[in-house]
Amino acid sequence: MKGVILGGGLGTRLYPLTHVTNKHLLPIYNKPMVFYPIKTLVDAGVTEILIVTSGPHVGHFLGTLKNGKELGVTHLEYAYQEKPNGGIADALALAEDFADGDSIAVILGDNTTDATIKDAVDNFKDGSVVFLKEVPDPKRFGVAVFDKNDSTKITRIDEKPKEPESNMAVTGLYIYDNQVFDYIRQCDPDFAGRGELEITQVNNFYIEKGKLTWQELKGFWSDAGTFKSLHAASSYWASKDNG
Repeated sequence: MKGVILGGGLGTRLYPLTHVTNKHLLPIYNKPMVFYPIKTLVDAGVTEILIVTSGPHVGHFLGTLKNGKELGVTHLEYAYQEKPNGGIADALALAEDFADGDSIAVILGDNTTDATIKDAVDNFKDGSVVFLKEVPDPKRFGVAVFDKNDSTKITRIDEKPKEPESNMAVTGLYIYDNQVFDYIRQCDPDFAGRGELEITQVNNFYIEKGKLTWQELKGFWSDAGTFKSLHAASSYWASKDNG
């Protein structure tokens, strides 16, 4: 299995900080943000990694990550998303050649977690796995809607719903087989009215085929795309530092 970290976008919610550098290189406690998703993948045994990035500061990744060896990465590549507002699925489409027919573990570059996904990676066969986390503000996320007769099954995922049917948010962490790229080609940029190719629609394609399963992330998880979540993530990792 190969790993894909999505580190694109313009980080407009974090202006003026992101006038200086890419959002995913901002510090979370004592490390650049992108170090955390890299560690999540490497700890799961996924050491061939592609970073998809965009915007005016892409060159900063090279100076920060170099060839990735210091972080346990055995092979590091980059891809450039020409439309930084094209959406998560648009960014993921750039990983098709890198995947080369293999399955992929995908994580958003602003996600930090101390949960392990190693068992899910080791046991993955086909279809897709989405990782969920109960959150107090589900309106910010894609939200899982469960089968009323079988709570282990997701019947659909709603993108940023005004009235969420659960508090289980889809985190920015997924595992996909190679079918994902065919599903991306079927995506409608008007799916959520934002002109983006939405990963939520990709996940719903898997649900329609009966090929999506889910796991709850055990432990800490936070995105870091707002000032409040950036601060919360930094505070958590600082509290874990025994040095």
